[in-house]
Amino acid sequence: MARDLLLGEDEVQARVTALAAHVARRIDDDTVCVCLLTGGLWFAADLMRALARAGRNPRFDSLWLASYGDAEVSSGRVRVHAPLQKPVRGAQVLLLDDVLDSGLSLSSAQRMMQDAGASEVLTAVFARKPWPAPRDIEADFVAWEAPARYIIGYGMDAGGRFRGLPGIWAETPDA
Repeated sequence: MARDLLLGEDEVQARVTALAAHVARRIDDDTVCVCLLTGGLWFAADLMRALARAGRNPRFDSLWLASYGDAEVSSGRVRVHAPLQKPVRGAQVLLLDDVLDSGLSLSSAQRMMQDAGASEVLTAVFARKPWPAPRDIEADFVAWEAPARYIIGYGMDAGGRFRGLPGIWAETPDA
């Protein structure tokens, strides 16, 4: 398989910085930013640093969910591998994830936060892919509108590989 570069590292970082400026106006330092592991880790780390540069220092936690495993399509079920470490009752929560495609993981996490007593649940994703049917959730903050292609890098993987690529590529079948 060949790969087409869609966003280089500098463009990824510029989009995260721009997104942080919008997010910073909507949250405060008591907000709990919750990273959806594993894919959201890269975006969450960069966004937290960008928020600090924008004058915001929210709390941080993570929630390890999985619906894909090593497959390229969702299993249709979300499993919790590791729950939050601290309560969110009464807090504003900002869920952070790498990509919004079907919305299954993000909507499941949103319900979990609401069930845990969060006062408000916002969502931020690096990439939003087009989807053929209405999703149960749409992100409040989106850094990049991705094409309808299988993308890798910046937390997004293919069978557990390529998450660490600093930019974003699309897999392209060899001709």
